Amino acid sequence: MNSTTKLNWGILGTGNIAKTFADALLKSETGVLRAVGSRTLESAQNFASEYSDVAFHATYESLLADENVEVIYISLPNHLHCVWTIRCAQAGKHILCEKPFATNSSEAMAMLEAARRYDVFLMEAFMYRCHPQTAKLASLVREGAIGKVRLIESNFSYNMGENLGNIRMQNGASGGGIMDVGCYCVSAARLIAGAANGQDFAEPIELKAVGYIGENSRVDEWATAVLKFPGDVLANLSCGTQVSTDATLKVWGSEGNLQIPNPWFPGNDGSPGKIILNRDGHESEEIEVPSDVPLYAIEADTVARHIANRQAPAPCMSWLDSLGNQKTLDLWREQIGLVFDAELPANLSTPFSGQKLKSNPEIPMMFGRVEGVAKPVSRVVMGTMVMHDKRLPYSFALMDDFYERGGNCFDTAYVYAGGGSERAVGQWLKARDIRDEVVVIAKGAHTPNCTPEGLTQELNESLQRLQLDSADIYMLHRDNLEIPVGEFVECLNEHKNAGRIDSFGGSNWSRERLQEANEYAAQKGLTGFSSSSVNFSLAQWNEPMWPGCYAGSDAESNAWYQKTQMPLFAWSSQASGFFTGRFSRQDRDGALQNPQISEVARVWFNDENFARLERVQELAKQKNVGTTQIALAYVLHQSLNIFALIGPQTIEETRTSLIALGVSLSPEELNWLDLGEA
Repeated sequence: MNSTTKLNWGILGTGNIAKTFADALLKSETGVLRAVGSRTLESAQNFASEYSDVAFHATYESLLADENVEVIYISLPNHLHCVWTIRCAQAGKHILCEKPFATNSSEAMAMLEAARRYDVFLMEAFMYRCHPQTAKLASLVREGAIGKVRLIESNFSYNMGENLGNIRMQNGASGGGIMDVGCYCVSAARLIAGAANGQDFAEPIELKAVGYIGENSRVDEWATAVLKFPGDVLANLSCGTQVSTDATLKVWGSEGNLQIPNPWFPGNDGSPGKIILNRDGHESEEIEVPSDVPLYAIEADTVARHIANRQAPAPCMSWLDSLGNQKTLDLWREQIGLVFDAELPANLSTPFSGQKLKSNPEIPMMFGRVEGVAKPVSRVVMGTMVMHDKRLPYSFALMDDFYERGGNCFDTAYVYAGGGSERAVGQWLKARDIRDEVVVIAKGAHTPNCTPEGLTQELNESLQRLQLDSADIYMLHRDNLEIPVGEFVECLNEHKNAGRIDSFGGSNWSRERLQEANEYAAQKGLTGFSSSSVNFSLAQWNEPMWPGCYAGSDAESNAWYQKTQMPLFAWSSQASGFFTGRFSRQDRDGALQNPQISEVARVWFNDENFARLERVQELAKQKNVGTTQIALAYVLHQSLNIFALIGPQTIEETRTSLIALGVSLSPEELNWLDLGEA
């Protein structure tokens, strides 16, 4: 957009806030309203009639197809923010999405990924964050105007009466006080705590909350929360839809306090913003913060000013800021026991986009074969340890994204999350109806239940949890040297012949025991172990991560896997995050006493690995990729029949990991990374 061209806006929805924003565009320096979309022709036509030269659309899809519209303001109810943000991004439209950003942080992850994939601007519509009053507040805190920040007080509440027809009073619309106005309080506290710590925003390290959930509305009608941030900054928040309180934002420090009389709607009536600074021992100082245009017009102009960068800088809501805000709202709701209908299994039958799941990778996936498994198996495998049936939106978001990137293999285990992992995978497979396209690795018979009897019990229970008749690959999660290997082979063959498993292997079985098992199977005319899962990475460990674990990256094991070409499912292929760049040689002192890094230090901190890390960092710069991508590419480029397990906890981690699929490493580079000669 150049200085003489105005940005063409469309508005999705025709509610009160849509009208407020449409009026603001009339006073905007950069924007003009071109079209409006509604679910009905009458609603869209009535809205458009109040403005000149505004097209109207009787469906949301029709608005998205309007070539005259460049950016869309989403003013829909909360539960529709995610699906229409994704649809707007797919249509190539820039987006201003009304707060709260989404129903939950799982949806928020998917929305941010859509904006990145389709290269569009996206911002959460906290208009007060765009006003210069908020920037001035953050600046005063950052400069130490009141010393060290100790307490933040933030309230936003109103009494609308028990109007169950209003979306704010409807669970099905993801309503309630926390979502409607508590989100302001959270965003302000995170902003101020961040400024106090020299950052754009901060995430709470602890949150305690209580609230009242209406019997009829099934949403929170009033609620409070106490948050603790880094630097011992505390915040006291309250919100509600059934009780009217002062709109308060106060910041108390070691040397004074800041009071913001109108924190949420500064300059909305044309008056300047105002901050009252009270320094201990000084007279009260009133700081005026003028603005040239009204509040919502500032918001529209903010979009235009930063559209080329695809997101706005602090104190406006950046992508990570919105994601963090949504996570905090999730915690607040979790504390008071508020679950939305949109988060229930019955309402997760389709992906957040509202469209059928389909594989559409940005980087082509690599595939291999495992004996006994008819389907090709993705060389990158998603570990499901973080999945849980009590976190289905989160679990579904991660699995949907991995599948859409071309991955089709998921690694589960009987012990993961007390069975919650298997139940989540099972519910996802049923909801998405893609069982025939997915390879499921199930693991069981972990110590101390590593016996044929334990195997049988846990396999049957795993299949129930997974809602499957059979597992594509079943692995014994540990070995038990007191059990003759033939007993395991006989038992696994019984289950294979009964159709409960298609293929089997050993997770953390030594190469000697695998060899012995397959020799026994050959002598008896039985099926042998067709796969193995041990640690394999560029880094060499000091000791096993867990008791009974094995690594396959030492010279002898590597030679055996090279010779046999047994499929090797490499866990901790990225060495537990050692190659992320978070660690350096300087971290070694006292690392074992630091609970945040002690386990990584115990297993991976040694001179040779730090030398490997330095070479990874050097090669990553040369290839313009991340260090974790080099580390994963190293595994994928081995001349072994190898599959790399990854355990992403966010969509962003999945995306960045899979960039490794496009990284090419020569034999010379592989040798050099492993401390060979250049």
